[in-house]
Amino acid sequence: MSYMDEIKINVIIAERNYRLTVNKADEEKVMKAAEMLNERVKSYKQTYDYRDYQDLLSMICLQFATLNVKYETDAAYKDQYLEQKLDDISVLLSENIDSEVL
Repeated sequence: MSYMDEIKINVIIAERNYRLTVNKADEEKVMKAAEMLNERVKSYKQTYDYRDYQDLLSMICLQFATLNVKYETDAAYKDQYLEQKLDDISVLLSENIDSEVL
């Protein structure tokens, strides 16, 4: 990320303001992520007994981390499955090319 591609933005999460430097291309993603966090904080605040925002944010972090682990596991399985299918196709192609050459 070059200096020219960076911008400074203000993001509010759980009623706290954060000044961030982000890539211009990522600004919309960061703002959407902050919006998602704030929506989740609001939802958790209405649902659970909490002492402060740190408790809510900790629960939200755990939920997002769990989803991340699930997606990584799913992606690894799909990559392995795809690799096996590509190997199968490669073998079939090699067999057909070899039989046509003979």
